[in-house]
Amino acid sequence: MKETLNKSALENFDLLFEERYAKIFVNDDEGIVICELLTDYVPIEDFKQTFDKISEIIKPGNFEKFIFDKRALRAFHQPSMEWYFLVWKKEMLRYGVSKHRKILPEEKWFEKMVMIAKEQIMKNNPDNIIDKLDIKYCSSIEEAISI
Repeated sequence: MKETLNKSALENFDLLFEERYAKIFVNDDEGIVICELLTDYVPIEDFKQTFDKISEIIKPGNFEKFIFDKRALRAFHQPSMEWYFLVWKKEMLRYGVSKHRKILPEEKWFEKMVMIAKEQIMKNNPDNIIDKLDIKYCSSIEEAISI
C-alpha cells in the first residue's frame, strides 16, 4: 500500500486507531483530527462506523479542525457523501468542528464528481450548514494543517 501521508507532517500527531479502511490521527494541542482513507472504496456502513468512532473522539469538544485525506479513493459514492455532509458534519459543528480540510485524489473526474454532488446536496437541502463551515480543498497534509 502506498504511503500517502508525509511522516514529518504527522510528527506532532498521535495515531489513535487504524482499521481496514482508515487511520485516525489527532493533535490535542492544535485541536486537529485527521482521517486518512486507506482503500479505493469504503462501503457505506463501514464509512459510517469509522465516522461514528471519530465522533466519539470529537464529542468532548477539544477539536475545531477535521482533515479528510481521500487520496486513496478511486470510487465516488454519493450516498456516503450525502450522509457525511448532511448528518456527520452537522453533528460535528455542534461539538465545535467548523474547519474542514479535504485532500482529494489527483484525478480530475473525482473532483468534478464531488463538486456536482455538493451542488446537488445544497440545492436539495436548503437548510444545510455550509455557510457555518470553513471548508477548503488542499493538495497536501502540510497545507491542510497550516490553513
